[in-house]
Amino acid sequence: MPGPMLFSPLAIRDVELKNRVVIAPMHQYSGDRGYPTDWHLMNAGRFAAGGAGLVIVESTKVERRGCGTVGDLGLWNDDFVPHFKRLADFIRRHGSVPGIQLGHSGRKARLTRPWEGGVPLKPDAAEVYDWDEWELVAPSALASRDGEPVPRGLTREEIPQVIDHWAQGARRANEAGFDVLEIHGAHGYLIHQFLSPVANKRNDDYGGSESGRMRFCIEIVEAVRAVWPAHKPLFLRLSVQDDAGWGPDESVRLSRIVKQKGVDVIDCSSGGMMGSPVVSAGPVGYGYQVPYADKIRHEAEMMSMAVGLIVHADQAEGILQKGEADLIALAREVLYNPNWPMDAAQKLGCDPKFELVPPPYAYWLSKRASSVKDVVPSTFRTGV
Repeated sequence: MPGPMLFSPLAIRDVELKNRVVIAPMHQYSGDRGYPTDWHLMNAGRFAAGGAGLVIVESTKVERRGCGTVGDLGLWNDDFVPHFKRLADFIRRHGSVPGIQLGHSGRKARLTRPWEGGVPLKPDAAEVYDWDEWELVAPSALASRDGEPVPRGLTREEIPQVIDHWAQGARRANEAGFDVLEIHGAHGYLIHQFLSPVANKRNDDYGGSESGRMRFCIEIVEAVRAVWPAHKPLFLRLSVQDDAGWGPDESVRLSRIVKQKGVDVIDCSSGGMMGSPVVSAGPVGYGYQVPYADKIRHEAEMMSMAVGLIVHADQAEGILQKGEADLIALAREVLYNPNWPMDAAQKLGCDPKFELVPPPYAYWLSKRASSVKDVVPSTFRTGV
């Protein structure tokens, strides 16, 4: 009898994931002038040790202007590479495939951390060391929200250089040893700003029509794929629905194009342009964004990754069994339980010897399971 799909391997190009559980990229706001710290090693390492097939390091900025806040990570020069190699090697050593997301905040930059209010920073703020270089740029000179600083619209001549920053970031990610790369095109950040008819009011070939607004994203995919090795997978995260003029049908059309350019998986999220979550998703509940992954998978005829309040093992398995997605991405739920993959495998009855996790965990857990028959793990119920 075949085991659960959630714990079946999946090959994408020449990279094989041991299961379909993916740790989504989550901002930690804990970098030091763009460099990862021990916090990032701990954070990524515990997810790898917890049994996930793929661990994607948080959105890492392709240029200094792209940093959202003082703690963002960066890959805008070669000095960063060995520091990220430490992360990639550590993830791989503990049984998971290392991935990284590359991003640029555009007009949603130069803010305080979320728990500090996410408000615009001032030049004399602590930890700000290069205010003039940390410029707000966007497709058009339109603020993200009322009362926030107005960005400078990128000139037509500047755009190819910004695109090249993505290519150089991809080159460095490969040199650091990552096996999966994700382009962040969602959540109101720079690529999404170009896609959006609300944020992009350009009248040149990077604006106006839908094809013009797609051009920036498509050219980034082309530039990244030109330097990212052909045997390694490329993901693209989209806000499939943003309730601001970019929706599922537009996302399908873009996905079909970038599929031909070398994107393997669409990571299907939503929101970010007018706030989050999106209104059209209805009440925010379990798996509320899964229909977006289902639509992309079937209408764009390519692999999709579902994310958004996927909490339980049987829920994740059901999404795969129904053909709504190829991969399951977890974010806040693995902050709650970093061993979620191991726990899910136990609940689905497919890993009796705890082989999903490294030997220092597997030995003791399998020993307890075989010697004490009436012990139920704490995640299975609320008490004795």
